[in-house]
Amino acid sequence: MFIPTTEKEVRSRGWDSLDIILVSGDTYTDNSYNGTAVIGHWLIKNGFRVGIIAQPRTDVPDDIIRLGQPNLYWSVSAGCVDSMVANYTASKKFRKDDDFTPGGVNNRRPDRACIAYSNLIKKHIKGKPIILGGIEASLRRIAHYDYWSDSIRRSILFDSKADAITYGMSELSCLRLAQCMRDGTEWKDTPGICYISNDVPEGFIEMPSYEECSKDNASFRDAFIVFRDNCDPITAKGLAQKHGDRYLIQNPPSRLLTSEELDSVYESDYENAVHPYYLKDGKVKAMETIRNSITTHRGCYGDCSFCAIAVHQGRTVVSRSEESVIREIQGLASAKNFNGVIQDVGGPTANMYGIECYQKTKLGVCRDKRCLGDAPCPKLCIDHSRQIGLLNRIRAIPGVRKVFVNSGIRYDMILADKKRGEDYLECLVKNHVSGQMKIAPEHVSRRVLRFMGKPGPDRLLEFKKRFDDCASRCGQDLYLTYYFIAAHPGCRDEDMAELSEFCHNKLKTNPEQVQIFTPTPSTVSTMMYRTGTDLAGKPVFCEYDQQRRHRQKDRVVGRKDAKHRCDSQDTSSRRVSLRRLCPYAKAQDASPLCVPDKGRMHLDGTIRLSRLCTGQRHKGLLQGNSAVVQREEVRPARFPHRVYAVRGFHRRQPSHLSPQGPHHNDEPAG
Repeated sequence: MFIPTTEKEVRSRGWDSLDIILVSGDTYTDNSYNGTAVIGHWLIKNGFRVGIIAQPRTDVPDDIIRLGQPNLYWSVSAGCVDSMVANYTASKKFRKDDDFTPGGVNNRRPDRACIAYSNLIKKHIKGKPIILGGIEASLRRIAHYDYWSDSIRRSILFDSKADAITYGMSELSCLRLAQCMRDGTEWKDTPGICYISNDVPEGFIEMPSYEECSKDNASFRDAFIVFRDNCDPITAKGLAQKHGDRYLIQNPPSRLLTSEELDSVYESDYENAVHPYYLKDGKVKAMETIRNSITTHRGCYGDCSFCAIAVHQGRTVVSRSEESVIREIQGLASAKNFNGVIQDVGGPTANMYGIECYQKTKLGVCRDKRCLGDAPCPKLCIDHSRQIGLLNRIRAIPGVRKVFVNSGIRYDMILADKKRGEDYLECLVKNHVSGQMKIAPEHVSRRVLRFMGKPGPDRLLEFKKRFDDCASRCGQDLYLTYYFIAAHPGCRDEDMAELSEFCHNKLKTNPEQVQIFTPTPSTVSTMMYRTGTDLAGKPVFCEYDQQRRHRQKDRVVGRKDAKHRCDSQDTSSRRVSLRRLCPYAKAQDASPLCVPDKGRMHLDGTIRLSRLCTGQRHKGLLQGNSAVVQREEVRPARFPHRVYAVRGFHRRQPSHLSPQGPHHNDEPAG
């Protein structure tokens, strides 16, 4: 059942008012992938009356006042993604599209949404506490580096003038806050929250102040280390950070949910659809990805330096029971509109399901080493048996035709599982991969991988061989899709050249999924980017120039314009090699093509000739010094069976090559 979003729906439930109103920067999709919907259903299940206002307009009060004033508090979230990440690329260019907005146009999510929505409430309907939640508030809860303003910003709690933050996966924090406010008892001792105080509670660790962090990189690094070391529910202590004459107080984290509690969260009465109130404004593209997808666990002990998942969800994996997952899929399979396909069974990393370190669950995370890193810790008993059994049971459910695992796979875990690793890989290859398996080596330079906290290239090559052998043995025409990052701290041009050579000579691929590193708040990589040092204080090279950051990416994906520039008698023209546009054309077909600078346009490796020569736009012909191309558009060879007409020669891309899919935008890794 949908959570009420209009006054009419509130009345239809027999409620005369709401206890809590949730405000979100995403549209309201009622499923377990929407954190706002998860919190809403969790609170309703525990006896509270909850409503949702999604993407309220900030220029008029109509949206924010339509449900009235809550009895207890407002809960404000920017959505599933930090609003600055959602609105801007790694190059700080505004994104025109938004998968979480009806119609797909990015016109409903304000910058710094938590601050904007808090101000909106205080302006038009103030009187009740405002509690911030979600990933934006969680990662900006202390003094943090903000890439978009290139500055150290205060805790978002001070900038928004809200009353508290619930950080991390906050079901327990939100529930206790609601219970305390309902009962009129003290709520500031609630685990997993931040608030503002004039004093430091006894036993809390005082971090370097905001003022110190903003002026001195060493202080900022020291504050980050204290923050990072106190995120685990078992070992963390309370923190305090001075801002002016007041303190940000961070209580120790909430305990992790038990498997039974996690089952309850994901088996709530979700509609698995966009609320009709918002659907009337257009389709929500995100639903295409998450519809009929299943979350099996939370948390990630990969702890990659650039990733916010470990900070937000924690470094301890909590898995649902097999029975809970089966019940959820049976419910999907019984729905009238179910097409028989489960699009994903996984989590932050698919093959961490059912695998966790027993010592960590009792003593907390280790502060001096990663669970995986360059090599898995021996105390992490990696065994894929439980996931193999779950996938086998899912395939046997009546009405289920196909089950895919589209979440990322840690290939180093498969290699480390000496007993069932090969069985798990064969299970995936035979039954759960649709054309391509996604893996994220991120780089191949050992120097860069050390800063990233990722395994070395030898393991990548070993896994590729095992995957190719398995696919051949099973008679499957499959390939690997690789995700890489450019301009990460420690990465130089020569490292990207090494990556490019490695991809072409050893992986035999032209990678498309290359992201430019985005420094998101409260990650190790962002700390390195800001300070130019690692956690130990040793210098780290960081590329800050935007053109050079793009050049690092272009070294790998093929947009190497500088390599193809040459002197010409006509200074308004440059040469573009047709071999670059069509790598599989023969030499005589790859004559250089002179094109005017004016109107040159690159779109994901595509050069539109009508834009190159606007004077002959309608003819679709472009005459060069040494070639005539008889197509309006020349496409790169990754698109199969496209014919290239050059000097009358027609060349097809080899049929054995599979398409790589759409070009990946500059979005953060995770």
